[in-house]
Amino acid sequence: MSSRVEPILTVADLDLMPDDDNRYELFEGEIFVSRAPGLPHQRVLMNLLVLLHQHLKDHPVAKVWPNPGVIFDNFNAAIPDVVFVSNEHIEEIASGEKVMGAPDLVIEVVSEGAENDRRDRKVKLQAYSKFGVQEYWIVDRYQQTIEVYRLEQGQLVLVVALTNNDQLTTPLLAGFSCGLNQVFEE
Repeated sequence: MSSRVEPILTVADLDLMPDDDNRYELFEGEIFVSRAPGLPHQRVLMNLLVLLHQHLKDHPVAKVWPNPGVIFDNFNAAIPDVVFVSNEHIEEIASGEKVMGAPDLVIEVVSEGAENDRRDRKVKLQAYSKFGVQEYWIVDRYQQTIEVYRLEQGQLVLVVALTNNDQLTTPLLAGFSCGLNQVFEE
């Protein structure tokens, strides 16, 4: 009895992907393709970036970037919506063209469709846990919720699911607080 073995792709294979409107990510050697997000997705992303950037102007303890390439190893590479790298880790993982290692915080805004939802809630959660991302926010613009996961004993675990008028905070950014209404406002 023989079994079919799927080819395992590497980060080098990502460089061979066409320059089109798709996003190519790699998890455990398997390629995941998604379309560029639409304007409602980008609005939520921009709101988050502005809120974080404004706080970091007064408290310059980290850098945030939208949609950077993050290389974890030869078989795992992502394009998160937002990454946050503390000043302690900038030189170590973010001094070149891409982030080469686990950011302190990764934020994903869920895109439309069951496959995108599964990717953010399962595949990326597992990968970000495996490589030591300290905190992961899953931002659901449809439900207007934010799930906050923190690394505990090598595993990202859900610590809070925010809704309605809840305040978003993080121990990674002392003094940062924003209402969910600010994240989802038009």
